[in-house]
Amino acid sequence: MEQAFARRYRLTKTDEFSSVFGFRRAIRGELLMLHYQPRAEGFSEARLGLVVGKKLVKRAVDRNRVKRVIREEFRRCRPNLPPVDLVVRLAVKPQRPLVGKAIASDFLALLEKLQRPREKR
Repeated sequence: MEQAFARRYRLTKTDEFSSVFGFRRAIRGELLMLHYQPRAEGFSEARLGLVVGKKLVKRAVDRNRVKRVIREEFRRCRPNLPPVDLVVRLAVKPQRPLVGKAIASDFLALLEKLQRPREKR
C-alpha cells in the first residue's frame, strides 16, 4: 500500500475547492463537516482538501494536528472510497482541547455516511 499523500490525491487549486463548495452537498458530524462532489467520468480516485480556520482553532500547532489526523485516516481509507472530491472543515469551535481519536472517529463516521446509499424523499 502506498504510504504517501501524493499530489494526485489532494485538492490544490482554489477552483477545485470552489466547485466542491458550489455543488452544495455536505454531511455534518460532531466536530467536522464533509463537503463532497462526485468526480467526472474517467477518474477513479478520491481527492481530499482541508480547511481549518484560525477563527476556530487559534494555535497553528492545533490546526496542523487536525489536518495531520484527517490526512492519515484518508490515506488508510482511500482505496475503499468512491471517486469523489472531499473538502473537510471544522464545523464548530472545540470547547475542550482536540484529541486525535475524536477527530479520527468523527471523520470515519462521515466517510461511512458518505458511502451509505441515500434514501429517496
